[in-house]
Amino acid sequence: MTPESSSSKPSRISFSMDDFAKALNQHDYTFEKGQIVSGIIVQHTSDGVYVDIGGKSTGFVPLKEAALDSNSDLVEIFPLNEEFKFLIIGDQNAEGQVKLSVRKLQLQQAWDHITELVETGQTVQMLVTRTNKGGVIGKVGGLRGFVPRSHLLEKDNLESLVGQSLTVNFLEVNRENNKLVLSQRSAILAAKMDKITVGTLVAGKVARIEPYGVFIDLNGVTGLLHITQVSSLRVDSLNQLFKVGQEVQVIVLNIDEYKSRISLSTKILENYPGEILENFDEVMKKASERVEKALERLQEKE
Repeated sequence: MTPESSSSKPSRISFSMDDFAKALNQHDYTFEKGQIVSGIIVQHTSDGVYVDIGGKSTGFVPLKEAALDSNSDLVEIFPLNEEFKFLIIGDQNAEGQVKLSVRKLQLQQAWDHITELVETGQTVQMLVTRTNKGGVIGKVGGLRGFVPRSHLLEKDNLESLVGQSLTVNFLEVNRENNKLVLSQRSAILAAKMDKITVGTLVAGKVARIEPYGVFIDLNGVTGLLHITQVSSLRVDSLNQLFKVGQEVQVIVLNIDEYKSRISLSTKILENYPGEILENFDEVMKKASERVEKALERLQEKE
């Protein structure tokens, strides 16, 4: 064998652990607080979970940061070798390890979802978990929600609501303070208002009479028949025309969903100004026959 042939053999490369450490150091594993990263579960301990996030050291998820539900089983929610997303909640320590959280990431996502629901005016379901003197407390998409007693349909036996799912909408949403105040009563009211449309003839009962108008109960929703909408002529006394509990037919004039107000009218049912003052019962009896003309008058004024 010639010297040339012996020199053509490939040389064996020696790569020590020190060389591996130096190679790692050449990479920029920069992790910052608030960053969302993906990682693979590598170890469970009694204190939390270790996660490979591609850095010099594994990330660590403390037990209290594992999930919104503090009773969650780590082995069940974080199987080994499975990949998950985490929020970095602490800067790297001397070994390059960062503290991670799933709970805070889920909290962020839950508030983002709630914000979307508030903007679109949607109702949500709240599972009642306990009560206090002021109302009931429960869970809404992982967040803690509170419904004051005054905004519940059941105001007396609050314990009977524990374990129930209530349809609610939002009274106060404060992300900074993690404050979520809800209303069952307003949600029910909003649902009933959705069934009422402008320009329709609806039947109701007189609930209250005030100097400025008559409040009409429309199957659980209250509308206002203002004194100026009773007749085209001046009305001197509403008590001469209306009595509490009296059934009336009214046209829905306007709906203000933001303020939960419904404006009503009877004067557009008149065939001539003051007819309702002269012959109230006749106007009510033939109200359904007058709707088409009433709507024409309504459109002319728009």
